[in-house]
Amino acid sequence: MQSKLPSHVEYLIIGGGIIGLSIAYHLTRLGHRDVLLLERSKLTSGTTWHAAGLVTQLRANENMAKLAQYSAELFRDLESLTGQATGFRQTGSITVAATEARMEELKRGASMGRSFGLDVEMIDAAEAKRRVPLLEVSDVLGAAWIASDGMTNPIDTAMAFAVGARQGGATILENTPVNRIVVEKGRLVGVETDEGFVRAEKAIICAGLWSRNVAADLNWTVPLHAAEHFYVVTEVIPNLSPELPTIRDMDAAVYAKPDTGKLLVGFFEQRGKPWGMNGIPRDFSFDALPDDFDHIEPYLAAAIERMPLLADVGLQFNFNGPESFTPDNRFLLGPAPEIAGLYAATGFNSCGIESSGGAGKVMAEWMSTGVPASDYWEMDVRRAMPFQRNRRYLYDRTTEAVGNLWNLHWPHKSPKTARNVRVSPLHDRLAQSGANFGESAGWERPQWFGPPGSKPATHATFAKDDWFKASAAEHAATRSSVALFDQTSFAHLLVQGPDALALLQKLSTNDVDVSVGRIVYTPWLNERGGMESDVTICRTGDEEFLVVTAAVQRIRDLAWLKDHAREGGGHVSVTDVSSGYATLSVMGPRSRELLSRVSPADFSDAAFPFATASEIEIGYGMGLAFRMTFVGELGWELHIPTEQAVGIYDAIVAAGYDLGLRLAGYVALNSLRIEAGYRDWGADVADEDTPLESGLGFTVAWDKSSNFIGRSALEAQRGQTPRRRLVQLAVPGDAPLMFGTEPVWRDGVLVGYLRSAGFGHTLGCGVGMGYVNAEDGVSAQWLKDGTFEVEIAGVRHPAVASLRPFYDAARTRVKGQNLELDTLVAPELRAPR
Repeated sequence: MQSKLPSHVEYLIIGGGIIGLSIAYHLTRLGHRDVLLLERSKLTSGTTWHAAGLVTQLRANENMAKLAQYSAELFRDLESLTGQATGFRQTGSITVAATEARMEELKRGASMGRSFGLDVEMIDAAEAKRRVPLLEVSDVLGAAWIASDGMTNPIDTAMAFAVGARQGGATILENTPVNRIVVEKGRLVGVETDEGFVRAEKAIICAGLWSRNVAADLNWTVPLHAAEHFYVVTEVIPNLSPELPTIRDMDAAVYAKPDTGKLLVGFFEQRGKPWGMNGIPRDFSFDALPDDFDHIEPYLAAAIERMPLLADVGLQFNFNGPESFTPDNRFLLGPAPEIAGLYAATGFNSCGIESSGGAGKVMAEWMSTGVPASDYWEMDVRRAMPFQRNRRYLYDRTTEAVGNLWNLHWPHKSPKTARNVRVSPLHDRLAQSGANFGESAGWERPQWFGPPGSKPATHATFAKDDWFKASAAEHAATRSSVALFDQTSFAHLLVQGPDALALLQKLSTNDVDVSVGRIVYTPWLNERGGMESDVTICRTGDEEFLVVTAAVQRIRDLAWLKDHAREGGGHVSVTDVSSGYATLSVMGPRSRELLSRVSPADFSDAAFPFATASEIEIGYGMGLAFRMTFVGELGWELHIPTEQAVGIYDAIVAAGYDLGLRLAGYVALNSLRIEAGYRDWGADVADEDTPLESGLGFTVAWDKSSNFIGRSALEAQRGQTPRRRLVQLAVPGDAPLMFGTEPVWRDGVLVGYLRSAGFGHTLGCGVGMGYVNAEDGVSAQWLKDGTFEVEIAGVRHPAVASLRPFYDAARTRVKGQNLELDTLVAPELRAPR
């Protein structure tokens, strides 16, 4: 008989799929006993029950890989821990490549996996055939083999979590749907059910297919949409080994695994079929969707080509069931931006089973302590923008999201569907000038510029093709003359009131108590000293500050400001004014000359020093000019009213023609900033990286009168040589291009990996930044004494490591000193004369 509904609990979990059950299990493992899970129907009745149960561990980044790695390790022991069988078998996985591009991606993925401690072996076609005899390999160029991958029974594994959670004291109630989540004054209060009201200290939405609508009722964006997912199961195949590895042919969009003497063959088709746009019935439980054999027939034909024995085997049944997908194919984990005590763990993009153990552990720790145990920004639900809960947007994007899981992950690739949601007022002009747009937080941003009128490319490649040449020219123009970047995607947050300064001083490591017109770059830390964000703050009045941050950090930073303003109880208001501003960045040694042609303002060093702001006349309009740079050159950011952007842009372009002005995109911006050693939040720095580890110690105002969040954690590192430290690495010579996640070796020992990388066109070689580790500390001498290599697509290349930027370490160009470019390159990278 079902237990009586309690009136109050500490932890409440909404949803009884494998994710919710794993969270309940892990909360009890942390010692929490007051845990309640409410399931609207029966456990596993949404998506879990019909999942394929693959357990693969190589994912897009370190932390997603860690979730899967932990899951695989836990699944090995879960039966002995709970007494409930899971059906987990570690039979390995093989992923074949039939194209050069896929082979390149697999090699790069194998290198990345080694960075994360995953043993990925590249094998040839003959070895693939030996390990999996049913494969046709005549067109196979090679394959990736992961011995520790496997498969599990989804229902049994979920029930093991349930058994373990109950053993730990958790209460699990089926047939108890949550009708409403109650929030008062920005804080979770509890939930309403048919059986009564339950007060809760903390709650988490693990409602799978239903999560978007549950959150939308609270004006919270948790963007996901259901799509039909297809697989077939064959009749019994004589002598089929139960230890057959999982098979993946990503170019054919086909996977296969043994299933009690049969083969289960599934598909991630190029054009998916979204389902449930008008809502998913609450009573949808253990239900399948109608067959669509015509839809999967081309993929089944491809499966037969890869596994010819399928041609002689009948199909026992053809299954179709819904799974949820997110706009960027990444999970949705973490806290609600402005609802204290409420969390989400959903949107697993057909990877929920293999990530369930890790996701459960992460969210149990996050809810228990209030902070994540590591950097999970790529999966953080706070990256979602408000518009992304729009159902038409989600429907259209989901047609592509299914196939994007296995499509080639080209550099700088963006989705093709549901585009032009957020555009700069200059979008049409940039398009006419040859812009190749990418998407970030819904914004259309130029990646690079092709010839005017040329057909835009949808992505870069792994090679030095047209995109590389175009961004190289933009990079060179920024260093030698002047370039114009449209950075309208910046978020602008206005902080006002008598207690505005006190709030920002509490959040900022740097001293924000500066004169009006001064600009301060500063990290915002959590209590453990990790960087929650890094922002630029301009004091625009005695009681007014303009905070400028990256597009992807808008919701996160806005919530961080509002939460702390609310906790402080002072007189301060926080307003998102992003839509009121367009931002043009004019960068390069001739930027002062260009701006002087379109504005009467004095741009001299004396009148307009670095890190100052001034309202200026420009063109026929007005703008707030910041003397700042993210590229290592003299330059200004122009924050201008949106409605004046076109006129000001036209004036700048017309005035810059004979100065060699070039429009530039974000690929060049990235290569410029990496070359000059500028950190990018979300790549080089994030919420587990301290300023002292990240080379940003200069942003910490130890002597400012007010305290700041995270100071005590930094004090423990102060004066020490960090054991983990961000360094710059260059790879001289003609090595393949680097894009980030490449392993870093010192004297034959793996010591880290690159967080970000690109080609340093001024340096003439690849360059990146990454954290390296040394038990006795990462010092300049330790770097000098070691022999470094960077592994690219399985091959190690000699590298040079440095704590200082390889380009203009003294920042002379930022100060307006036009020294020759070749003199600014670090001596160890200069070509012999």
